[in-house]
Amino acid sequence: MRKKQCLATAVAVTLLLAAVPAFARSPRVIDDNDRVSLRGNVHPNARAEFDDGPADPNLPMERMIFTLKLSPEKHQELNKLLAEQQDPSSPNYQRWLTPDEFADRFAPPAEDVAAIKGWLTSQGFTVDEVSRGRTAINFSGNVDKVEKAFRTKIRKYKVDGKVRHANSRDPEIPRGLADVVAGVVTMHDFGHTPMNSGAQLLGEIDPLYTYSSSIHWMSPGDFAAIYNVNALYSAGYDGTGQSIAVVGRTHPTGNNWSDFRSIMGLPAKPVTVIVNGTDPGSVSTAEDNEADLDVEWAGAAAKNADVKFVISKTTATTDGVDLSAQYIVNNNLAPIMTTSFGLCEASMGTAQNEFYNNLWQQAAAQGITSFVAAGDSGAAGCSAATATSGTVQAVNGIASTPYNVAVGGTTFNDQGGGYWRSTNNSYYTSANGYIPESAWNESGTVSGGKQMWATGSGISGVYAKPSWQVAPGVTSNMRGIPDVSLNAAGHVPYLVRSKNALYTMYGTSASSPAMASIMALVLQKTGQRQGNANVRFYQMGNAQYTSAGPTVFHDSTSGNSSVPGVTGYSCTTAYDLVTGLGSVDAYALVMNWPVAVTPLDISSTNSLANGTQGVAYSATLAATGGSAPYTWSVVGGSLPAGITLSSGGVLSGTPSATGVFSFTAQVKDAANTTVTKVFSQAISATACSNQPVRIDGTTPVLFPDFSSAYLTAANGADLQLQALDFSADFLFDRDITLSLSGGNNCAYTDNSTSTGLLGKIRVSRGTVSVDKLKFK
Repeated sequence: MRKKQCLATAVAVTLLLAAVPAFARSPRVIDDNDRVSLRGNVHPNARAEFDDGPADPNLPMERMIFTLKLSPEKHQELNKLLAEQQDPSSPNYQRWLTPDEFADRFAPPAEDVAAIKGWLTSQGFTVDEVSRGRTAINFSGNVDKVEKAFRTKIRKYKVDGKVRHANSRDPEIPRGLADVVAGVVTMHDFGHTPMNSGAQLLGEIDPLYTYSSSIHWMSPGDFAAIYNVNALYSAGYDGTGQSIAVVGRTHPTGNNWSDFRSIMGLPAKPVTVIVNGTDPGSVSTAEDNEADLDVEWAGAAAKNADVKFVISKTTATTDGVDLSAQYIVNNNLAPIMTTSFGLCEASMGTAQNEFYNNLWQQAAAQGITSFVAAGDSGAAGCSAATATSGTVQAVNGIASTPYNVAVGGTTFNDQGGGYWRSTNNSYYTSANGYIPESAWNESGTVSGGKQMWATGSGISGVYAKPSWQVAPGVTSNMRGIPDVSLNAAGHVPYLVRSKNALYTMYGTSASSPAMASIMALVLQKTGQRQGNANVRFYQMGNAQYTSAGPTVFHDSTSGNSSVPGVTGYSCTTAYDLVTGLGSVDAYALVMNWPVAVTPLDISSTNSLANGTQGVAYSATLAATGGSAPYTWSVVGGSLPAGITLSSGGVLSGTPSATGVFSFTAQVKDAANTTVTKVFSQAISATACSNQPVRIDGTTPVLFPDFSSAYLTAANGADLQLQALDFSADFLFDRDITLSLSGGNNCAYTDNSTSTGLLGKIRVSRGTVSVDKLKFK
């Protein structure tokens, strides 16, 4: 709330008031003895044969995530908005939300969040934060508190030689919270799997284009040649002005990222490192290898884009991947993000699947394009890529929601020769151009293959097919992945600088950041965020494969995703469940990406900054979309006396009278399109020298703002107001009776005028009587 020290004549705009008890929402009843079980939230490896005894009751369980539910009505409204944001004919086209706007429109109401926080605190937990999108609450405690609050048991499990901690049975919560709480994302530390092969040291690179086994290595220059990025560089698109956020959980040391760019001939671009909470430091060589791969290749194609690496420490209950992804979305950090980790839907459980569905849905509403590695175990997504045999068909649950792009893998069919030059240039580039591709499958089912190494592939067991997933070859009524693919094979692995040396790595951990880098070129061309890019990918793919549009995708028609123990899917013409729509011709993708003119709109908020009588005032109205230049005028209502609106949209002058004023402004663009908007403004008398809120009584007490007075007031108190601006929502949630009286002058005597309130106010508890407050 913002203090306004002046006489009571402030304007009020769009006040949502429930100050009468008849309209008040009943307090949420939380009976701790009336419980419901949150089904489907025990990790598959929390089994009796792995049990290694009870966990230490004092073991910290930090940064757990309570994921919240959107009501069915809000979920439907959100999906409607997401469709409109992608529809050029809609007034909501590309009108992306901020995290706070998302919370206001779709998240559980503030009083529900307050009730959940209250319950957590009553159980002895520390509430770390409420996400800005208000769909999650992070909290900390220990094993003892978790077991008592959620009526479960945390036990140790020894799996593959490592001791883990996990809940042995589904947690319980009070029934009074069940309609708004989906569950705790994880109560275990089994964690997500990096989608890469591990790093193999090159040592000194042979100057020739090939190694003794005829395996080539892919540099950023090779990638640019193969996927036609060079043509975009020639057209002036190199990622300038764009940013890509990378999900991480380790903090590598050294100068590997800058060395990589120097060695590979990329412009010097320092990486922005954001440590979300406690710095985990360098977790392990393998984790650092993954981070180096992700960061270096996120900036490889979009060589002048800014890369932002978010690091969160993994705790005994929450994977750092979840925390970093949450941070990126809730801070609206970048318009593109990439996640190179995974866990199958069954292992994630109900709450974690809900968490990622909510998170990627919010990301899409904010205009963020989220790329996720499809996986490295072929159609056996619940099996490790290093396993000798798979179990069941499954997909990566982080990649399978309807709101992210799942990136699969291909391999190059270069055996015919002519695709590589005989020597590298100074930046290890030898590719001549595009190389035909097939499905990446180097598992034990193919000659020379091993284990499960193959592109993640298959059908979700959680999500129905989204409305945008339409193209020849899409046949299932469930969500299929991948959506698009890029090289992920060990046949031509990616060059990575790590631990002060060059390594090779492969897997869809490379495909995802590489695709994110190409997407940055799309955003540079269009000048706009794109949200869920799958909407356009499938429109373009459907047009291409029905001969109604340009060729954007390289169709892989051979290969499959079968691995030892699990039969997968086969490549076909057009879309398939192995490589999706195919890999991309970056130039064709960017240059054919649909660009529509954003509809003309007045972006200034309805409530203008208030003014003071006799004091010079200036504010500028703003418009977006349409065709500049813009011309402004007043077409209704009246401006405050002494204030004028210029054709350039500048409100200026010295107000000569107090009051609450409302006027309608019109903006006209170069195409003569017009849009109007109603504005409200308050002009107040000369500011008082004392404080603007008083609790009346034998010894009156003055306060600098309404919030302080409200929290101090006793039952039956009379709060007297001069003029206040409720710039943020205010919730009356104390069980007391108050009287609010406005229209007080500097001496706190009644001058029979009104006090205006700006914002939203809701009464959930207690009784409030209102006198001389003006609401508009």
